[in-house]
Amino acid sequence: MLKRDNEKRTGHGTVTLADVARASNVSQITVSRVIRNKGPVAPETRERVISAIEGTGYIPNLLAGSLASAGSQLIGVIVPSLGNIVFPDVLRGLAESVQATSYRTVVAVSDYDKEEEGRLISSILSWRPAALIVTGMEQSPLTARQLRATKAHVAQITDIDAEPINVAIGISHLRAGREMAQHLMSRGYRRFGFVGHDLVKDGRANKRYMSFRSTLAEGGASFVGESIILAPSKVPLGKQGLAELLAAHDGIDAVLFSNDEMAVGGYFHCLEHGIDIPSQLALAGFNGLDVGQALPKPLTTAKTRWVELGRRAGQAVIDMINGVPMPPIVDVGFEMVAGATS
Repeated sequence: MLKRDNEKRTGHGTVTLADVARASNVSQITVSRVIRNKGPVAPETRERVISAIEGTGYIPNLLAGSLASAGSQLIGVIVPSLGNIVFPDVLRGLAESVQATSYRTVVAVSDYDKEEEGRLISSILSWRPAALIVTGMEQSPLTARQLRATKAHVAQITDIDAEPINVAIGISHLRAGREMAQHLMSRGYRRFGFVGHDLVKDGRANKRYMSFRSTLAEGGASFVGESIILAPSKVPLGKQGLAELLAAHDGIDAVLFSNDEMAVGGYFHCLEHGIDIPSQLALAGFNGLDVGQALPKPLTTAKTRWVELGRRAGQAVIDMINGVPMPPIVDVGFEMVAGATS
């Protein structure tokens, strides 16, 4: 029977690979193969080793292995937020691609702070990851140089509107902003407003905003005003932003929000103040969130495929690690949803 006691430990109390090998009556090489999921191991032997690992409480030192082989089984992932539903969806898709392999992800959150993103990337690179997945294509110059210099494979996700370091998997936010402007103008709206969260930190939302405005100008429509709140997007901020926009500007007949979360807040403002949607005011968002489609009048939006994006990002880095040629741009695309709010 396996025991968690000092009979299975070294003098300083740490269970070793040799302890697991003795407990499972196999060689240390076989234990290593099981841990790394590499090389031939009989199913019954694998089960015996796994039982020994669990029984002894052994924790594999994957970093030590990585230093010996100049590589590791780690895939680093940097996302700006876990409060925004987009990124949990991305991580769910990523897990679907990676969990069947011998690689494992380590996730860090930058809170939309480029300096913090740089620190996190430096820290993860010190572990010699096999690959690194970062959000967006707007890293600081120093961080971008680090990413170009690393031997790890780099995937930039959610955006494809710039030249990638290795590969970019995402959507064109410039095209999303343009197509939303074209859609709303085609419905007869001519006087527009915008409500958004912090566009300085969220460069992808800023691209949609700038593309939206330039397309309106090309189409001869008027951009009347905006309300941008320097904080992460939340439903209450959308409600606050629309209230401020309408108080400051008259004659707006359609409002684009930086995302669906903000647009839902705007919808609640209209309900509270008796503003009929869309006859008095049209609303549009971005992301295609379920909550926007569950409103009494489903939201006009650009529906994105974040789970699929995560899945394809995971497959992309596994392919790069295995030497499979990759196109530099993988466009996951989006779908314009002509809801009942426009």
